[in-house]
Amino acid sequence: MNQQLIEKIVGEVLGQLGKVEATPPNDLIPIAVSARHVHLSSHHVEVLFGKGYALTVRAELSQPGQFASNETVVLAGPKGSIEHVRVLGPARQMTQAEVSWTDAMKLGLNPPLRESGDIEGSGAFTIIGPRGSLYLEEGLIIAQAHIHMAPTDAIHFGVQNGEYVTIETDGIRPISYRQVKIRVSERYRLEMHIDTDEANAGLITKKAFGHLVKSDSVNVPKAAPEIDTRSKVDSSLIYPKKLLSKDDVKELKVQEVVVEKGTIITALARDTARELGISISFRKQK
Repeated sequence: MNQQLIEKIVGEVLGQLGKVEATPPNDLIPIAVSARHVHLSSHHVEVLFGKGYALTVRAELSQPGQFASNETVVLAGPKGSIEHVRVLGPARQMTQAEVSWTDAMKLGLNPPLRESGDIEGSGAFTIIGPRGSLYLEEGLIIAQAHIHMAPTDAIHFGVQNGEYVTIETDGIRPISYRQVKIRVSERYRLEMHIDTDEANAGLITKKAFGHLVKSDSVNVPKAAPEIDTRSKVDSSLIYPKKLLSKDDVKELKVQEVVVEKGTIITALARDTARELGISISFRKQK
């Protein structure tokens, strides 16, 4: 037997041994960084982009059926705006914007940390498109870190839909992400989603992976108690009229004004408030 043949056989044997000892890919969870983006309802697509308009595909996303569209919008708040925010498709039943905490500070807004789709009572914000604009009283959130899984993945990792786990990463800045929610569906492909702030904390880049760590106890985070600020609002901030105009805003001597539900706020009033750094919010009902 010649030396070349011996080396070939040895190489094949070592290759097989390497496959046995290697960590299977599905023992690691791929991590994707989700930058700020917007989901729009069909109605709001038309408001922002024109009657009969439909989102166009720029690139397919990792989750089946989802795509990044060619369309972008501007997100605006009392302290600033963010341009070129990507719209993801297809259109949904509800409009929602997902931003990082850094983005929220730039906008001058304070959105809650929520699971995607849970927008009731979330942050108010403005969306500006090429053909129109919208002011929404809710829909702005900071998305909670989560993992998409198919049922077979959930069985493999021994977890179930709605469970919370910890994900640990390696690298030059190892980090643990706690209270990461498991989301299981036949439509999902295995992938963990974090926002840009979370990625920066761990120096996470493309093709990053994490190790799933289960807790011995039920690891469901307790909801932070909601602070009722209705009785604490300075009466000087409560706007009593049913119409807030540009001239009314100019006369305000405060940095925040709270209006009652049903109050009409003109577009010029919102623009003027933004220029003056005045925050406008609706008073929560009991």
